[in-house]
Amino acid sequence: MPLPFIRRHHRPGTAPGTLGAPQEKRVEEVSIRLLRWVGEEIEERVLDGATDLAAYAPSADAAAEPGTVTWIDVVGLHDFDLISEIGRTFGLHPLALEDVVNTGQRPKAEEYDGHLFCILRHFHLDTDNHRLTPEQISLFLLPGLVITFQEIEGDAFEPVRERVRRGAGRLHKRGADYLSYALIDALVDRFFPLLEALGERIENLEEELIDDPSSDSLDTIYELRRDLLHLRRTAWPKREMILSLQRDDSVLISEETRVFLRAAYDHAVEVMEVLETYRELAASMLDVYLSSVSHRMNEVMKVLTIIATLFIPLTFIAGIYGMNFQNMPELSWPWGYPVALGLMALIALALLYYFRRKDWL
Repeated sequence: MPLPFIRRHHRPGTAPGTLGAPQEKRVEEVSIRLLRWVGEEIEERVLDGATDLAAYAPSADAAAEPGTVTWIDVVGLHDFDLISEIGRTFGLHPLALEDVVNTGQRPKAEEYDGHLFCILRHFHLDTDNHRLTPEQISLFLLPGLVITFQEIEGDAFEPVRERVRRGAGRLHKRGADYLSYALIDALVDRFFPLLEALGERIENLEEELIDDPSSDSLDTIYELRRDLLHLRRTAWPKREMILSLQRDDSVLISEETRVFLRAAYDHAVEVMEVLETYRELAASMLDVYLSSVSHRMNEVMKVLTIIATLFIPLTFIAGIYGMNFQNMPELSWPWGYPVALGLMALIALALLYYFRRKDWL
């Protein structure tokens, strides 16, 4: 799997705010989903491009009741014309839109005139081959409005949607800032299933290293260490981003929501602690692998040494009676051959008994 943290650069000298081409087209068509509610009234539908979006612009949405929360979710980043139109419609800063399409950014939070911009990262786990697929998710917070951009299908925000559809809870009582918190907290919580899967891989790998280490085990160790490194490089700045949202005095985030951001920060700290523990375990696994391989090699060498030791006196006896001198009484003795073989067998058994007494076998 290619590194998910490679930054996609523009050509040197490109004007700031220029939308550059993503590295790959990760969805066939860009989709825009709307979820809007005020009190218990919920509107949910798929929008048809920029034409429908214009109706929800702050300047055109005069029919919106006080307390209305609008969530626009865009999946797919390859339609630059649409993204530019979204930026013009809602007054999003060009530099923020540039970071939206140039994925590979580190998690961060930036405040522009009239809106707050956050970048988060998320990983999808393929349970069949234990492969992590990275995704950048961008979030804009405006008064009464949240806009999110996702790279691929496989919605990490579906639990939040279900909470909205149920029509109960704080999401229907608070504003867009609480929705932003809920989305950020959902992405933080998505780390825990990944950590559980990695924990199972570590346990299975430990048993494999002790029972039957192989070259495949070494490959698995390096893959595991690489995955943990990618997760840490995402979790660490995400924790700092949540802390900045909690401490900054942005007018877009209420004091009530900052209290809940503390809970999201605690979850992020817990994720970091588990990741650090797993990284230490993965680092020690390489030593376990080398020790297991060395131990197996020592066992093999011990067996070969014992076999060679058994044959040293037998070779000595065979060498003496293979010299073909004329005056060797045993050569003409009828029982010479079976006696020599018996002597060899007796010496071999005596050595085996001695090795067993010494616990060398």
